[in-house]
Amino acid sequence: MPGRVALYLQDAHPISDGIQYVRYAEEKGFEAVWQAESRLVRDAIVPMAAFAATTNRIKVGSGVINNWTRNAALIAATYLTLDDLAPDRVILGIGAWWDPLAKNVGIERRKPLVAMRETVTVARKLLAAERVTFHGEFVNVTDIQLDVVHGRKGPRNVPIYIGATGMQMMELTGEIADGVVLNYLVSPKYNAGALEHLEAGAKRAGRKLEDIDRPQLVVCSMDTDRKKALDGARRLVTQYLGQQPHIMRASGVSQELLDEINKVLTWPATEEEIEQAMTLVPDDVVQLITASGTPEECRRKVDEYLQAGATCPILYPLGDDVRMMIDAFAVE
Repeated sequence: MPGRVALYLQDAHPISDGIQYVRYAEEKGFEAVWQAESRLVRDAIVPMAAFAATTNRIKVGSGVINNWTRNAALIAATYLTLDDLAPDRVILGIGAWWDPLAKNVGIERRKPLVAMRETVTVARKLLAAERVTFHGEFVNVTDIQLDVVHGRKGPRNVPIYIGATGMQMMELTGEIADGVVLNYLVSPKYNAGALEHLEAGAKRAGRKLEDIDRPQLVVCSMDTDRKKALDGARRLVTQYLGQQPHIMRASGVSQELLDEINKVLTWPATEEEIEQAMTLVPDDVVQLITASGTPEECRRKVDEYLQAGATCPILYPLGDDVRMMIDAFAVE
């Protein structure tokens, strides 16, 4: 079993159930829980606060908020508040969001690298208890600080991780962040190129690749019934093959399969289209980009990601029995 392991939650479970899963993961030696925030469904901050308030040791991270809908000062104040709930246990995971969702809510994601650099720079300074004046292209603040009157004063230990997928963002992450949240639904092969760019960014800042933590989201569909586990992941894999073909090609998926999927799926895909396209996706492709199957198969696949440079799997449970997955990866 990996020495480090974390849990990833989206919106598949009521928050009250999520709290119980996180407490169980804490008992089983998991080091962190990462709460998703991507679609317009569940904000990350509220469940993070619930997890932080009901646990004692496990770290609580956002996987990931975006740098467009909260300004840098509000981000810093929010994570200061979370750190009040769980001192030294909070991780600020942030990403560049995605289209068409951003565009559909009125946000133009121009110059994403500049915008991310400015947001991270100012949020980091504020969390370090500095008084900040910064006039950039996207972030403009004048003589501000986190105005703590009654709480803990001084710098807060809130590491910043960037959820990077594109290679330019990967280089920026290596340069300015404490860690990267490597994406899910990629093959271990995909990590090789990603880590090259991460290292290039780290070198620009006088750092080494080893200085950058590299947890990786891993879809995990586990069941003692192998077919049930694979079918549980196939729907998600099918949709991703249609939506992110460039990443799938980099992971080793054949162009022939991508073309076949593209003939069936439109955007947004209907349930009927997804069901039809799922029949085209073989088991080996499901297992190429997810940890799916029996507990032993899932553990072997996670080990492939660790061998490919990830430092900690962040397991996204697709199966019905979340506790079984936690047990399968329990840390002694």
